[in-house]
Amino acid sequence: MADDPKTLVSTAWLAQHLKDPDLRILDASWYLPEAGRDARAEYDAGHIPGTRFFDIDEISDHRSDLPHMAPPVEKFMSRLRAMGVGDGHQVVVYDGAGLLSAARVWWLFRLMGQENVAVLDGGFPKWQAEGHPVEDMPPIIRDRHMTVRMQNQLVRDVTQVSSASKLGDHVIVDARAASRFRGEAPEPRDGLRAGHIPGSRNVPYADLLNTDKTMKDPEACRAIFNAAGVDLRMPIITTCGSGVTAAILALALERLGHAHWSLYDGSWAEWGMFPTVPVATGDA
Repeated sequence: MADDPKTLVSTAWLAQHLKDPDLRILDASWYLPEAGRDARAEYDAGHIPGTRFFDIDEISDHRSDLPHMAPPVEKFMSRLRAMGVGDGHQVVVYDGAGLLSAARVWWLFRLMGQENVAVLDGGFPKWQAEGHPVEDMPPIIRDRHMTVRMQNQLVRDVTQVSSASKLGDHVIVDARAASRFRGEAPEPRDGLRAGHIPGSRNVPYADLLNTDKTMKDPEACRAIFNAAGVDLRMPIITTCGSGVTAAILALALERLGHAHWSLYDGSWAEWGMFPTVPVATGDA
C-alpha cells in the first residue's frame, strides 16, 4: 500500500512518524448498540500514544433528530481547538474495529476544508497485533486555532438525493450489507422501512476490506465498484445506515482519484423514515 497522508496511512508509517511534533492522532471508534462495546471506555483503557478521543455522537448537530449529523462549523472548530487539533497539523484517525468509523471523521475533516488527514489502515487492532506501543495516559493539550472552509459539495441532503434518484444524473452507492439493501434484513433502527433508494447500487463496505480490515488496493476497489454497476465516470453519492460506513466508500473513491463524490449525511436513518420518498427492494 502506498502511504498517502491525505487518505490512508499504514501502521508502519504511523510508527515512523509517532514523534512528529505536528502529528495529531484521533480515536474515532463508534459502534452500533448491538456490538456491546463502549468506545470511550476502550480508549481510556488503552490507545496509541498521544491520541485524543473523537466522540462522533457528541461532535454532531444536536439540533437534528437524526444520528450524528455533521456538526455546525463553530462546534467543530471549538471541539477540535479544545483537543489541541488545528491548522498545520497532520491528523491520523483510527478506530477499534479496524476500519469502520474512522473514515467518517476523515470525511468530516474534508467537509471542513482540512486536507491533511488520513485514516490508519487496519486501525487499532492491527497496531496492537504488530506490538506497537499503547498507553492509557490522556495527552497534554495545547490550544491550536483551526481555519474552516466548508466544502458543501461533499455533503448531500434528502432533497438533493431524491432529485439525483429521479434524474439519474449521479450514481447513488449504498454501503450497507446486501440483505439490508434488498430489504430482507431488518434495520437496526426502529421505525424504518426496509429496502434502498431507487436506482442505487450496492457496494457493501466490507467488500472493500481485506481480512485484517485494511482497505484493498485501488485497482481491486475499482473492480468491485465496476462489478456492482457503478459508472465511475459519473458523480457519485455514497449512503449507508447513518452516514458512517458511506465514508468508507468515499475514502475508496478518493484513493481511486474520483473527484466528484459526496456523502448523504442522513442516509437510511432519514430516507427510511421519510414517508414521501420511494423505497425499492430486491437487487439493484
